[in-house]
Amino acid sequence: MTLRTSIGYATTEDIFVRGKNLSTDIIPNADFVDMACLCILGHYPEPRFKRMMNVILVTSCDHGFTPISMAARLTYLGAPESLQGAVAAGLLGAGDRYLGVTQNVAQMLTEETHGLAADSPAGQFRDRARDLLTRYTAQKRKIAGVGHPIHVDGDPRVGALRTVSQENGYYGKCWRLLDAIADVHQAEFGKFLPINGAGAMGAIAADMGLDPKAARGLALVGRTAGLIAHIIEEAGAPTAPQMWQLVLQAEQREP
Repeated sequence: MTLRTSIGYATTEDIFVRGKNLSTDIIPNADFVDMACLCILGHYPEPRFKRMMNVILVTSCDHGFTPISMAARLTYLGAPESLQGAVAAGLLGAGDRYLGVTQNVAQMLTEETHGLAADSPAGQFRDRARDLLTRYTAQKRKIAGVGHPIHVDGDPRVGALRTVSQENGYYGKCWRLLDAIADVHQAEFGKFLPINGAGAMGAIAADMGLDPKAARGLALVGRTAGLIAHIIEEAGAPTAPQMWQLVLQAEQREP
């Protein structure tokens, strides 16, 4: 039995990725996003696509203390010899509530915009949004990509992400549906649920035509850099012992 991958292979003399020589073709010419696109998509990105890939990676990188970064810090407390273990612990917490929502939004928007075009009339997007909201409400399903526990009046990332998408030609049907969902939810369902950062990144990924799994993957890649920063900071200015102490104090207060 022969095992093969179309991504890359090595000989005694060279390494090849998607048919390109790593030493002579890629290392002298490509940056990380070029390489990521080559691996994931099989080709280098054109400039506007590359800009959007960078936007997803940059936006995903970090925003302070979160369950993900706290998990990484606490793991480092127990295993300071294992940087990779602490990073992995943080990434394992990237699910349907934190960070992984990017995939869920991309999947939802890709499915719900079937048959629509980017230049379809606004009324069609509102109709789709109304239908989605009605179905999700009846099924008691949570709508991915809207609402935020901190940015209750609006996520500051979303406006910037929308602007960059528009400037680069990636404000398409998925972005339009997500905007319509937020608008219809407030106007017709009586509740303001602003689009959040994961929602905006999911819309970007969907309008780029990325596989939704790649949307989550890119968010994980971006957050890896943030987690490394948290662990390096933790090594010099520990916070995990205080987190653990809070748990102990809470247990001591229990009757």
